[in-house]
Order: sequence, then structure tokens, then C-alpha cells
Amino acid sequence: MFRHLPKTPTAISLGLALSAGALSAEGLVISNWDGYMAPDAVDSFNAASGGNAELVLHGTNEEIMGKLIASKGKGYDVVFVSSPFAEVLNNLGLAETIDHAKIPNISNLYEQATKLEHDPGNTFSVPYAWGTTGLCYRSDLLAEDPDSWMDLLAPDASVSGKTTMLATDRWLLAAGFLAKGYSVNETDEAKLGEVRDLLIDAKKTLLAYDDATFYAKLVSGEAELVHAWDGWCNYGIAENAEIKYTIPSEGSDLWVDTMVILKGSENKDAAYAFVDFILDPQNHGWAAENILYKVPNEPAMAALSADFIASFPNMGMGPDQLLGYEQLRDVGEAQRAYSRTVSEIKAAN
Repeated sequence: MFRHLPKTPTAISLGLALSAGALSAEGLVISNWDGYMAPDAVDSFNAASGGNAELVLHGTNEEIMGKLIASKGKGYDVVFVSSPFAEVLNNLGLAETIDHAKIPNISNLYEQATKLEHDPGNTFSVPYAWGTTGLCYRSDLLAEDPDSWMDLLAPDASVSGKTTMLATDRWLLAAGFLAKGYSVNETDEAKLGEVRDLLIDAKKTLLAYDDATFYAKLVSGEAELVHAWDGWCNYGIAENAEIKYTIPSEGSDLWVDTMVILKGSENKDAAYAFVDFILDPQNHGWAAENILYKVPNEPAMAALSADFIASFPNMGMGPDQLLGYEQLRDVGEAQRAYSRTVSEIKAAN
């Protein structure tokens, strides 16, 4: 799935903080999802900084958030989390207020990436990747291309039993919210109940809830239509050109994955240098070319070839189009209702 692009430490910009060789990354702890940056990224950073930064992995936002809240942010320096969780870290006083002067490469961000609703001005988070959620499907197996969330939630009989949905609370509910014409951050209890009932009915037609292997099910033909993040659909497209991605007519959410420096970090200078390292166009471009997700780095995206965009059309979606979709936000205490609702959906017969 991931194609390693080798780099040498001498080719990597670590920004002003390392220019005098005065910074040590000794003890720096970075937490990220598996495979979400270059396999040699931390080793290259260490070679250039003379430090011993460590990468630890988390499987979900919820997993790392539980650890951060329990430890009050201690033991970690830089964490990759989705934007609603970055908001929570900030509201809990666990996120560092970003000093832009310490991140020269932050200037590589699209202007639109500095105006995200969860954090205008990038005051406590730095966007790493962004994208949409939609329908990924086998164009050679479906009678018609899907164009509505209801094509997934109330599929034609020929497709029933050959669909999957994302299992994570926010995205499972978002499909229902969008189908009903509601906000992806809806908190009204009555509307949440409508969406619960819709998704319970949809469950009867599903092959599975699947956050990890849905694209493989498409490749094998076990599934024909799945609920997907755009980048993960690209993994399927890479294996079978008959797999397509579309955003339903009712729209998508805008998801943003971010980098957050913890206020309790004892390695602040190294943490800033690491974030700056990631924002170097060569390094950030690796993510776009290899994990097949859009990054909010203007020179990195500009370097993608026309052939690459032709192979993965959703990679050509620009920042203005992305910001036309509603961003997932922290819903506060309503998250309890979200979790309860999803439990009820999954427990229903």
C-alpha cells in the first residue's frame, strides 16, 4: 500500500531551530497512526538533529486521547489527532499555543488551511492531512453510479449485503446526518433519534461495519459499494482502476488530521523542529504520494504530477472545494449521546 521514497538526512530541511546544531531531540516522543508518515521520517529527523526521538503508534483518536487525558499530557511531545480531538486537547489546557516563528515551514500551508473553523490562525494545531468522506464503489459491478447517501443506506436489492459502513461514531452518524440534510455536528436529540432509526434500518443491508479493510473487500468483489474516506478509497483504486470515488449529492464532511504540541512537553524546541520538518514540501509531499491523502501544503501538492492526479482524481480536489464542506467539530457533552446512539445502532437486530 505504501511506497517508500528514500531520503537522506542532508536533503531534509529542519528549519531554523537546527541550523546551528544547537537542538537535541533526545527523549522526544511522537504519537501517530501506523503508516501515516514516511517509514524513515523519525530516523532522518534524528540523523539531522543528533537526537533520539521515538515514534509510538496509536490505533484510534480515542486511544491516544484516553492516554493523554489520564496523564494530563505528560510523556508525549507531538501527537497526531483529528481536529475535534485537537479542540478537546485545547479546551482541557493540554495543547501548546503555537509560536509560528518556530515553524518557518508553516508558510507552506494553503491560506485556506489557516482559516479552519476548529482553529482559525492555527493557534493550537497544525493541519497535516485533510479530505472528504463519500462512496467508494466498483463501477464495473454496479448497474448505476451512486449519487446519494441513500444509495448506501437503502441500497437496491442487487447491492444489499454487498455494502459496508465506517464504524467510528462521528463518520457513521455523519452519513445519516447528511442523508437527512442535517449538520454533521448535529446535537438535537430528536434528529439524532431519526438518524439512529435510519441507520438501524441500513444495518439490515450491510455486509459489515469496516474501518480498515473495506477497500480490500471492493478489490476482491466481496463488496460493491462502501462508505469510505477518500484516501482509503485510493488504496483500492491503486489495485483496481474500476474502483471509483464520489461525494454524494447531499455532501460530505471535511475531516482534518492535525499535529498538536503538548503543553507539558519537556522538549518544546525539538517538538517545534519536528513539526517544521514535516511541513517541508518534500516530507509532506511523501504523505500525498504514498498514503494517497491530500495535504494542506501548497508546494507539496503543486509537485504532484498530472499522471498521478489522473490516476487518483480526488487528489486533485482543491482547498476551496474542500472548505465548501462542513468540518467535523467537537460536539462537547453531545459526544455522550453520539456514543450511546451508535451503541444502540450496533446492538439492534
